[in-house]
Amino acid sequence: MALAASCACFTVAAQAADAYPSKPITMVVPYPPGGPTDIVARLVAAEMSKTIGQNIVVDNKPGASGMIGADLVARAAPDGYTFLANASLHVINPYIYASMRYDAFKDFVPITQLADVPLVLVVPQTSKVRTVQDLVAQGKTQPLNFGSAGSASAQQLAGESFKVRTGLPMQHVPYKGSAPALTDLVGGQIQLMFDSMPSAMPFIKSGKLRAVAVTTSRRVDELPDVPTMAESGFPGFDISTWYGLWAPKGTPPAIVAKLSEHAARALRQPNVVTQYAGLGAKPVGSDPATFARFNVSEGEKWRDIVKAAQIKPQ
Repeated sequence: MALAASCACFTVAAQAADAYPSKPITMVVPYPPGGPTDIVARLVAAEMSKTIGQNIVVDNKPGASGMIGADLVARAAPDGYTFLANASLHVINPYIYASMRYDAFKDFVPITQLADVPLVLVVPQTSKVRTVQDLVAQGKTQPLNFGSAGSASAQQLAGESFKVRTGLPMQHVPYKGSAPALTDLVGGQIQLMFDSMPSAMPFIKSGKLRAVAVTTSRRVDELPDVPTMAESGFPGFDISTWYGLWAPKGTPPAIVAKLSEHAARALRQPNVVTQYAGLGAKPVGSDPATFARFNVSEGEKWRDIVKAAQIKPQ
């Protein structure tokens, strides 16, 4: 009897996966339009819509360092019709916030890693800063405000790490995503930002912002003349961010696998590869099990960075 019941459940689950999707799917992006997560996610959503059989609609739900949108997905029906596109912030928040309405690891099923992305240190084009050492010198004579996509973001942690390394009295200014932060940076309301390349590159290409250094151990192809932080006098400074997809806990494995498969297919499309490259993003497309392990290892890495930067839980 038990075996028969088990087989029946498996058959029902398989049939549900075969029928999926039968209506439009919502991809929740917990940041405003125009930010790096939004840019990376929309490119994939457009391509997935072509192959999965239904439109994937991007729904921006910004606020609270990505936690408003993530909470919405955590509480959504686990039927594959609502899933989350988020940055590495998803696994950083648990080490920043003492109280959260959801568990970033237990209340979600990892689908796939979308991309790995360097951060770039940018300043306004009107700034006299052209090197990291120029910035350090400026910080010794006047207060520096650095922006980020929100508290606990990789952008903040890169800035905090720089603050620790230099001893400069820098003030963090969190925004609801990269887009409003970059607008204020161009306008001179803040002096610098370690931003994700997908959102920063259009400003760099248009001449509104100046790229001073990249945060990876090697220079990036899109900015070959921009030195690394290590080359700029900060050995071992190697921080990047990444983006991925998650479904609510309880989503059938067959549906998770289907979403992962179509996302990986989208990431292999020439137009996505080309556009990602122009943004400094490297497509990944890992399977759910690999991405689940990556979530755990990245959580441990960022936990150590938070501790080293002495960022207190909020």
